[in-house]
Amino acid sequence: MTDVFAQLGHGFAVAATPINLFFCLVGAICGTLIGVLPGLGPVATISLLLPATYALSPVSAIIMLAGIYYGAQYGGSTTAILVNIPGESTSVVTAIDGYKMAQQGRASEALAIAAIGSFIAGCIGTVVIALLGPPLALMTQQFASPDYFSLMVLGLVSAVVLANGSAFRAIAMIFLGLLLGMVGMDLNTGEARMTFGLVELSDGINFVALVMGLFGVAEVISNLEGTSVRIVNKMRIGTIWPSFSALRGAWGAVLRGTALGTLFGILPGGGATIASFSAYALEKRVAKDRSRFGNGAIEGVAGPESANNAAAQTSFVPLLTMGIPTSATMALMVGALTLHGIAPGPMIISRQPDLFWGLIASMFLGNAMLVIINLPMIGIWVRLLAVPYRLLYLVIVVVCAIGVYSVNNSSFDVYMTVGFSLLGYVLRKLDAEPAPLLMGFVLGPMVEENFRRSLITSHGDPMVFLQRPISLALILISAALLISIMMPTVRQRRVEVFQE
Repeated sequence: MTDVFAQLGHGFAVAATPINLFFCLVGAICGTLIGVLPGLGPVATISLLLPATYALSPVSAIIMLAGIYYGAQYGGSTTAILVNIPGESTSVVTAIDGYKMAQQGRASEALAIAAIGSFIAGCIGTVVIALLGPPLALMTQQFASPDYFSLMVLGLVSAVVLANGSAFRAIAMIFLGLLLGMVGMDLNTGEARMTFGLVELSDGINFVALVMGLFGVAEVISNLEGTSVRIVNKMRIGTIWPSFSALRGAWGAVLRGTALGTLFGILPGGGATIASFSAYALEKRVAKDRSRFGNGAIEGVAGPESANNAAAQTSFVPLLTMGIPTSATMALMVGALTLHGIAPGPMIISRQPDLFWGLIASMFLGNAMLVIINLPMIGIWVRLLAVPYRLLYLVIVVVCAIGVYSVNNSSFDVYMTVGFSLLGYVLRKLDAEPAPLLMGFVLGPMVEENFRRSLITSHGDPMVFLQRPISLALILISAALLISIMMPTVRQRRVEVFQE
C-alpha cells in the first residue's frame, strides 16, 4: 500500500507538468463538448484525433484521449437533463428522470447530483486502478501463450454477448475484424497475405484509416440522414448546489452505481453504456416506491451517472495490465499506444511507469477539472446545440481527410478511409454494430501470434489449451457465454434489454 502511494506521488509529478496539465484540460473540454453534442461520441472523436497524437509524447497523448473518454460522460448528462437530448448513449437513462426534474424546477439539483456523483465515482474508479493494476499485472506475467490466447478469446466472446443487436451479426463482425487484421506480411514466413499485389498493404491496413472511416465519417453520413435539431436553452438555473434532502436520497444510489460501474468497467465486453442502464435497473429494483421512477426520482440520475463514470475509469485496468480492451474505445486506446511503439500489457508498469502512474494521477486532476468546466459553464454548453450540425459535420470530414493523409503522406490511406466509410454506413443499415469488428481487428494479430506460439511449443498438440488450468477455465467461461446466448429464453431477454 505504501508503495502504491509512493508511485501515485510520482504520477502526480508527471501529470502536474504544464504540458500534461494542458492536454488533460484539452481532453476534458473536448470530452464535454462531444458529450453535449448528440451524434458525436468518444469513439468517433478519438479516432478523429489519433493523427494529432503523433506530435505528442505517449504520456500526453494517452492523458488527452482518456480525458475525452471520461469527459464525455459528464457532458452527456447536461443536455439530457436540461433539454431531454442525451449527448451520449450513456446518458439516455439519465434523461428519463433528469428531464422530469428540470420540468419540475429542479434542474440545478439534478445537474449538481450528476456532477457530484460522477466526480465521486471517477475518483473511486481511479483508486481501484491504482490498487488493482500492479497485482493484476504481476499475476498476468505468469501467463503463458495458451493463457493469453484463451483470455483474448474470452474478450472477443464477451464483445459478442454485450454487443447491441443480433449475436449472429456480432460474431460475423468479429470474424471480419480478424480477417482484416491478417492483411499484410506474415511475421513468420515473410509472405504477403491478402494484399492483392498492393505495396501499400504490405504493413497491413492503416489503423487510423480504418477507425476514421468506420466510426468518424460513417457516423457523419448516418447523422446527415436525420433532421438538424437546434435548441437553445432558455431555462433559468439557480444556485447549482443540491439540498441536504437530495444528497441524503442520492448517496446510496451513487455508491451502488459506482460499485456496479467498477465491475462492468473491468469485465471484458462491458462498458459505460451497459453500466448506466444496469444501474438504473438496479435502482428501480431496490426502490421502495418504483412509481417515482420516470417522474423525477433523484436516484434515476445519481445511479446511472455514477456508474458510467466509474466504468469509464476502471476500463483502463484490463487494458493497461493485460493488454485486453473491454470496449471499442479501449481498442482505440490500444491503437494509440501501438502508434507510439508501446505495447499495453503486464510489463507496462515496470517499463513505462511515467505513462501508467501519470495517467492515473491525471484522472484525479481531470475529474476535478470537469466539475469546474461543467457546472459554471452549463449555459454555454447547452447553447452549442444551436450550431447547425451540417456545418459541423462538413468540418469533421475535412479534418478526417487531412488527418489520415498526414499520418503517412499517402493518398491511398484517404481512399481506404472512403472505402471503410461506405462499409461502416452499410453495416449501420444492416444493424451490424462495427464495435466488435474493431475488437477483432485489434486483437486479431495477438490472437494469431499466441495461437501459433502455443502450437510451436506444444509440437502441434491443440490439447495444450486444455492442459493449463488458467487456459481451460477461460475457455470454459467463453463456451458457457456462447451457449447461454443461444438459448431461446436468454436470447429473447437479451433483445428486450437492448430495446429498453
